[in-house]
Amino acid sequence: MFSTTITVSAVNPARALARPLARWLAAAALGVGMLAPVQAAEAIDRQGEARLFYTTIKIPANAEQLYVSGAGASAKADGSWGNMEEQAVDIFTKFKATLEQQGWSLADIVQVRVFAVANKDGTLDFEGFNRGYLQFFGTAENPNKPVRTFVQAAALVNPNWLVEVEIRAARVP
Repeated sequence: MFSTTITVSAVNPARALARPLARWLAAAALGVGMLAPVQAAEAIDRQGEARLFYTTIKIPANAEQLYVSGAGASAKADGSWGNMEEQAVDIFTKFKATLEQQGWSLADIVQVRVFAVANKDGTLDFEGFNRGYLQFFGTAENPNKPVRTFVQAAALVNPNWLVEVEIRAARVP
């Protein structure tokens, strides 16, 4: 008799079971133990580091993944919404709280998608967004950086938002 442990991913349990189960069934048919030793967990592979992001991040099959819907800034106490940098800081502060409530961290973020609109004067404050963003990524507290997309949009669902951001996080258990 032989035994094995199979860890099932919450993201795709059928896929997570397929390879180890096939290996186990083949071993059972031959009357032997596992044909190959259980491999150590693969790490998330970040490549092509730039100032603001990595150009590629490879997520291994054994990783847990978390998708967080797009979010925009909240109004300040005085009713104003702030500039691009202030809105970026507000958004990533909320993401940090959301992730931490679920046992994740900003370091687990592997992808950021940004949708931004121009100020009332018609200029897009890309550098303002980056100033806010760099308070959360590539820091001493969080040296990791995600891959990133930044898109200028004609409008966002809330006319007070200058930016809306969505994130994807991954970690190897």
